[in-house]
Amino acid sequence: MNPALAGSPYRARRGWLRPGTVIPLSVVAAILLFAGLGDLLTPYAHDQSNLLARNRPPVFLGGGWDYPLGTDRLGRDVVARLVLATRVTVLVAVVGTLIGAILGTTLGLIAAHRRGVTEDAIMMAVDIQASLPFIIIALAVLAFFGNSLLLFLMLMGIYGWETYARLTRAAALSVRGQPYSLSALALGVGTTGLFVRHILPNIAHVLIVQFTLNFPQTILLETGLSFLGLGIQSPLTSLGQMLGEGRDSLISAWWVAVIPGTLIFLTTLSLSLLGDRLRDHLDPTLRGRR
Repeated sequence: MNPALAGSPYRARRGWLRPGTVIPLSVVAAILLFAGLGDLLTPYAHDQSNLLARNRPPVFLGGGWDYPLGTDRLGRDVVARLVLATRVTVLVAVVGTLIGAILGTTLGLIAAHRRGVTEDAIMMAVDIQASLPFIIIALAVLAFFGNSLLLFLMLMGIYGWETYARLTRAAALSVRGQPYSLSALALGVGTTGLFVRHILPNIAHVLIVQFTLNFPQTILLETGLSFLGLGIQSPLTSLGQMLGEGRDSLISAWWVAVIPGTLIFLTTLSLSLLGDRLRDHLDPTLRGRR
């Protein structure tokens, strides 16, 4: 490559066209397309049973095209259930990650702004959250308060907030000492306006990268809780719930568990790869290495 193009937008665009970016991006796009338009692939509802068609194999194992991915032990179409499960899992992950990002970012900015006792209290809460295995917290909350979709979404929302708070506080304190921040204060900009209009936009890239890295972790947490029967409950379904229901049929109908498990694997792996790629793109210290 011409040295004159090093670090140029042309090189950045070429970086996004590498297989390590195109392949996971295509996988994520295909999964989202399946979740949005998957109803067109099957005439059945996700809870429609046909006891005469129990444990039908997928078409690639000798099954018929009336059930392309087979059926489960109740004769429910795997495609129809997989469509709804993907929607629910993605929705829970998006909402939960957004709640955690907003909560953690707000507390991190407050800690960097207020300092003193407020900062100490927030960072103590961060340390407590980081020191406890979140799966134990989730199991305790669900055991004491029961399960509902709203409670489950709130539980997903407090997962990972401490990472956002720690990153936001550290980045905000670093940016607050930069010349443009000091100049804004000298020109009469209030402290709140400084954080909202100047500091937050300049640390947004750190939070965006953390969002992409935390999103697949939230999917895995939802999957684990639903697999244990403590997450999404019927009549809804999720990828974790499908995986949990299929574990009793691994010998007679392994596809009921393997297909949603494969979808979970592809989703989380692709999102993690995209998160790493986005970090390399947004981090100025890594741009010269691409």
